Amino acid sequence: MSLLLVGIDNTAVNIALPAIQADLNTTVSGLQWTIDSYTLTLASLLILAGSLGDRFGRRRVFLTGLSLFTAGSILCAVAPSLATLVGARAAQGVGGAMMNPVAMSIITNVFTEAKERARAIGVWSAAMGVSMALGPVVGGLLLGAWSWRAIFWLNVPVGVAAIVLTRIFVPTSKAPTARRFDPVGQILGILFLAGVTSAIIEAPHVGWLSARTLGVFAGAAAAAVGFVRYELRREQPLIDPRFFSSLPFTGATLMAVSGFVALSGFLFMNTLYLQEALGYSALKAGLLTLPIAVASVLAGPRSGRYVANHGPRGPVMLAGALLAVSALMLTGLSPTTPVALLLGAYAVLGVGFGALNPPITNTAVSGMPRAQAGVAAAVASTSRQVGQTLGVAVIGSVVVARATGPARTGLPAASHAGWWILVGCGLAVLVLGMLTTGTRAVATAARTAARLAEPTTDTGIPALR
Repeated sequence: MSLLLVGIDNTAVNIALPAIQADLNTTVSGLQWTIDSYTLTLASLLILAGSLGDRFGRRRVFLTGLSLFTAGSILCAVAPSLATLVGARAAQGVGGAMMNPVAMSIITNVFTEAKERARAIGVWSAAMGVSMALGPVVGGLLLGAWSWRAIFWLNVPVGVAAIVLTRIFVPTSKAPTARRFDPVGQILGILFLAGVTSAIIEAPHVGWLSARTLGVFAGAAAAAVGFVRYELRREQPLIDPRFFSSLPFTGATLMAVSGFVALSGFLFMNTLYLQEALGYSALKAGLLTLPIAVASVLAGPRSGRYVANHGPRGPVMLAGALLAVSALMLTGLSPTTPVALLLGAYAVLGVGFGALNPPITNTAVSGMPRAQAGVAAAVASTSRQVGQTLGVAVIGSVVVARATGPARTGLPAASHAGWWILVGCGLAVLVLGMLTTGTRAVATAARTAARLAEPTTDTGIPALR
């Protein structure tokens, strides 16, 4: 239920963007921040939240996250201005960060047998994928009946119900050895993600080569370098660099980023096209995207079962191919594009996205020690949120930079470059799936798990025995 809550809210807001723009009198960059203030906060805090769950108890942290998310939803529903809405969305992101990795860690610790865990992860991933695909439909229905504020009011009773069910059914668990906090690494990570996102969103307005844009990019790069150097020296880093010696783990991370750039960019451009260029109502736009939800509902559980029985290679390669095809179908988008072509592209996207989630999640946590389940799951979830953040930032900036003339003709033409970027994202998932899920790649995961189990010195280097 918590996954449905977060996923539906996340993508339902996409369909509400034109209504928010009209009501709060904001620009396209303001719309980008409405989405990215949530995903950026979520991505920045997921690793910390995973560590908090391992230290203080997953059930306690999960309940705290649910409470914060519900409170943030109330603030969003009554927001009188864009600044207030962006701040409230960030508050939602804090709560969401405390829910995602902790939920995965709970699953990992409750389902200890490999096949059972893979099936449970498949259900978890399918629920997340389905909820995100259902978001535009739910958002369209709520906007048609009430207003964009109803999207956030819906979270309140669902959040309260999830809190009650968690108290009744979720057991208490924590890691046997608590990890130390890493405030320096946390701050450097936030500076990197916030810097890159801010520079990309604001660059079309202040100039890509302006001193401001280049300075922010340089600051973000310095934060990234500082983060890596600092984490390599810590005994208990925020993100253990040794995780990435596992090719499946690294592949899952990169595939999550690429796949969610494709999804968020697709939904962002599609919302602007249907409502701004074609003038459709939010309800009609939401209902038109129903094939995404239906296809994801059908593909997600089947992908999870396949991963449990045969491994992730087939689903991730299929997902990459379909994500590329769905974007390729819209590279010639115009005001007269047939509705049948749109529906076909949506269905292809839904199958690809539904197939992608279970293998990514299962691959990220497979082979990792159970004591580090929270952090490993958090890295996978962070990758998704980074992808969503970059998708909205990059694609939105590309469309804004290229849009000229009236919305009916200017937006479709400006979106062509964006669709080609998404084709590349799908192909990246396909190639990464091919390279990081073979027998030799899987062997690196076993070696990584063994290294993670070794005692370390104060510098994080495995101790001699």
